[in-house]
Amino acid sequence: MADEEDEFQSVPEIKYEYLDHTADVQLHAWGEDLKEAFEQVAMSMFAYMTEIDTVDMVEKQEIEAEGDDMLGLLFHFLDEFLFLFCAEPFFIVRKVKILEFDKENFKIKAVGYGEEFDLSKHPQGTEVKAITYGSMQVYDTDDAHDVFVIIDI
Repeated sequence: MADEEDEFQSVPEIKYEYLDHTADVQLHAWGEDLKEAFEQVAMSMFAYMTEIDTVDMVEKQEIEAEGDDMLGLLFHFLDEFLFLFCAEPFFIVRKVKILEFDKENFKIKAVGYGEEFDLSKHPQGTEVKAITYGSMQVYDTDDAHDVFVIIDI
């Protein structure tokens, strides 16, 4: 039981930033490995939509994504999380944990911890309309694990 409680309470260190881009925003996230960089870029997307500190981790939603290559996998991974927010119950995520990351077959299983979006509790930030492939980059080397994604706002 203690592990499950910790699962809902621990918040990872922020390892992302927002970069200017004409009419859109570029998300840049990094981590100790590519898995963490993917987790961080998904969290950065949600943090752009609201003040993430107002989101309590009281529920979890699982997603699965796959792609033809690493860029396709990143696109579909973020798109699945964006769908959670855009469809009922309008789930806003505070923390993302990847459960399975198959870099050879380009498949991910992940869970997002958060709650239903509530305008009376969560300040409305910028609406994310879509994930884009434009300028999408994934770096997975011995020295760096970074992802760059432009989101349509």
